[in-house]
Amino acid sequence: MSIPRFLLEGSIVVSAVVTLLTNFSVLICFAQSAELRSHVPGSFVLNLSISNILLALINMPATFLGVASDANPLRAQMCRAVSFAETFITCNAMLSMAALSVDRWVAVVFPLRYSSKMRYRDAFVIVAYSWLHSLTFSLTQLTMDWGAYSPTYASCTLHLDAEQASQRSAYAAFTALLHCGSFALCLFVLCFAYLKVLRVARSHCKRIDVITVQSLLLLVDLHPSVKERCLAQQRKRRQRAAKKICVFIGSFVICFSPYVITRLVELLPSVCIPRHWGIATKCLVYVKASSDPFVYCLLRHQYRKVLVSVIRRVVRKDRYFLSAHSTSSMWDTTDANFPERIT
Repeated sequence: MSIPRFLLEGSIVVSAVVTLLTNFSVLICFAQSAELRSHVPGSFVLNLSISNILLALINMPATFLGVASDANPLRAQMCRAVSFAETFITCNAMLSMAALSVDRWVAVVFPLRYSSKMRYRDAFVIVAYSWLHSLTFSLTQLTMDWGAYSPTYASCTLHLDAEQASQRSAYAAFTALLHCGSFALCLFVLCFAYLKVLRVARSHCKRIDVITVQSLLLLVDLHPSVKERCLAQQRKRRQRAAKKICVFIGSFVICFSPYVITRLVELLPSVCIPRHWGIATKCLVYVKASSDPFVYCLLRHQYRKVLVSVIRRVVRKDRYFLSAHSTSSMWDTTDANFPERIT
């Protein structure tokens, strides 16, 4: 086995395991916390987590088998179903990220009208549109029979066979429209929403900074170390919002743009994509599925608190079971030795 193949297979396995663990952790947090379920953005997070779990259960194993065997490991009908699932899941996940950015934009820019602008009914409409949008492209792909095994990506995906060369123009138009309606649209929404959020956050920080500086000037007897600590907190507060937005947009661009650009460049008849590069771009998409729970959920205080409480309950039950088992074993040993002491 060559080193590139070993690295690609290992990255797929690690991505699948981490995706399942982290996204199931998000589902457990929602099942255990009524407070998380009461928040409207929770519906977008659940939609994203379910999409990532399906990607780890359906597409990642198929890609791993394709990389390991250097051939199509599935039958034709199964391969078309897997390619249908990939198109639907990927579009749905991207639109869920865009919905989360819109929710954050409404919450920050219109805080007093958030409860009236973003209700459960509105969230349900957004999720329904995400499903309808994704189904439109995936069903079109299935109807036109453009889902097959691609050696470039070692997976069942959107692919035009050599026998369908007469449909190249229609296939190219559909591929460009698919990525414009998923990646480009979601990237535009992410940039628009989070840049608006960043502008509002910076204006709030400026107001807080003015108040803090005026307070420090009034407190003449304040120790210099305390003043320096307050100014350091100001700098951290200004950088915090920018770092979060860079993570949201940067992870989206880094993980999806190589794959999307490769799919668009592949449409040129004179271009041949190297196999290792195609599989590597596919692995980056899988890395995004494993990192989404950290980006949107698990690093937040509410989710960490619920997850820690669940882990403590599980550990406590295990300790109780072990202590009960050791106590019963001790009584069994005592009962077994009791007749010997009598004799």
